Amino acid sequence: MVLCSVLVLCALALVTSQHKARKLFTQLTKEEDAAKQIDVEWGQLQLEQSTWAMHARIEKIASGYLQMRVPPPTRVRMVTAGQTRAPDARANPRAPDARTNPGAPDARPRNAKRTERRP
Repeated sequence: MVLCSVLVLCALALVTSQHKARKLFTQLTKEEDAAKQIDVEWGQLQLEQSTWAMHARIEKIASGYLQMRVPPPTRVRMVTAGQTRAPDARANPRAPDARTNPGAPDARPRNAKRTERRP
C-alpha cells in the first residue's frame, strides 16, 4: 500500500513538472517572438532616424519652409574650443570685459591675473 502511494505521488510529480516545462517553453517562444519584433522595430526606427537627419532634407526645409540661406563668407567666423571672446574683441576698446560687466561668465576679481590664450 505504501509503495503504491509513493508510485502515485511520483507520477503526479512527473505530470506536474512536465506541465510546468511546457508552459515555460510556450512562454519562452512568445518572448523570443516579441524580441524579434522589437529588433525589427529598432531597425525601422534607425532607418527613419537616418532619413529624418539627411543633410539634403534639412537644407530643403531650411531654405524652403524657414526661408534660411547660407551667409556670405565674410560673415562666417570660425570659433575654436576654449575661446571665450571674439578674436577682434581686444582691438575694440568698448568691448565688455569683467571689470565693466561683473555678470560676465569670465568675471574675475580686479586683482586676479589675466592670461590670454592664443590659438
